[in-house]
Amino acid sequence: MNSNRKINWKIYRSLLALFLVMGVLAVFTQGTFLTSRNLTNLSRQVAINGILAVGMTFVILIGGIDLSVGSVVALSGVVAGFLQVNLGLGQLNEGSQWIGTTLSISGAVFTGLLCGVFNGWLITRYRIAPFIITLGMMVIARGLALIFAKGAAISPLGDQFNELGQGYLSPLLSIFLVLGSGSVALVFQFFKKNKTASDWVAVAFTVLLTSLAVWAFQGYRGLPYPVIIFAGIALIGMVLLQKTRLGRFVLALGGNPEAAWLAGVPIRKITLGIYVVLGALAGLSGAILSARLNGALPTAGELFELDAIAAVVIGGTSLLGGIGTVRGSILGAFFIGSLNNGMSLLDVSEFYQKVIKGVIIILAVWFDTRERAPSRAVKEA
Repeated sequence: MNSNRKINWKIYRSLLALFLVMGVLAVFTQGTFLTSRNLTNLSRQVAINGILAVGMTFVILIGGIDLSVGSVVALSGVVAGFLQVNLGLGQLNEGSQWIGTTLSISGAVFTGLLCGVFNGWLITRYRIAPFIITLGMMVIARGLALIFAKGAAISPLGDQFNELGQGYLSPLLSIFLVLGSGSVALVFQFFKKNKTASDWVAVAFTVLLTSLAVWAFQGYRGLPYPVIIFAGIALIGMVLLQKTRLGRFVLALGGNPEAAWLAGVPIRKITLGIYVVLGALAGLSGAILSARLNGALPTAGELFELDAIAAVVIGGTSLLGGIGTVRGSILGAFFIGSLNNGMSLLDVSEFYQKVIKGVIIILAVWFDTRERAPSRAVKEA
């Protein structure tokens, strides 16, 4: 009975940190941070890093790393821009523009997928450290982006393609979608058997987050399309990790690779598949970024890998693998996004922003190391 009344605040650490930083930024920006317009723009800015963070969660959970995602975003965006402008897919007549848009997005995703195949195949086939392979791919992809774009931006892109990054769902439909999603989450929480105090805290947070989302999206232009895409990918990631055999395999592989191998876990297939999926997500992010900017920049995506890794680590995923959740990474992405957005509103220099984010990553890893130290000590004993 006492255990049911005790609240495990550890599982809400990322959420509490997010609300804390949002509250502080709201005070320092005199309320500008919490306006509907800014929260909507914040969610759209977070979407790209959030998509990458979902894939990066799986990579880090198996004990890997991918330093190439930022460059792959740039290369994929350039491919989409090349198809839109150089091949004329963005200049098709109004009735055929959806074909050009579909082919451009597919080209970007396929480009990212090929980069993921390259990374995953070398890592699994020759057992080379992921750090080295993805570091090489980071340089290769950036170089290819500059070569294909001839060092300049490719623009303008087609109007329908730009809707991918600039479009909004109407405010009325946005409210319906947000309230519907929040209601479904509350139903599952209320019908959970043997509810603990932590479960009731989860209900309170769900109500608070749903109210905040309604406030943001009904007061401006509605729900941005990138956020809808991000939400769908995040939901798929959470289900795969928490409810499927693949998720159990991923956690087992990261927790103890030798035991996973002895248990018959297909290590090579899972590792290759995870890197391929992250590559495809980076390709999709590249298409969304190009659509948002109405142009493909070969220099885009700089340090996106830093933000993605930071989001995952801040969300509670261990860099040693085996421990973490997609939900935590999503909160981590909003934490990093809020920090970036708030510091921009406060006119903090980009140089100082990088220093602050670096310190936050170090602190997150330090806390993770301290928490895992007792378990390692038990194993050594």
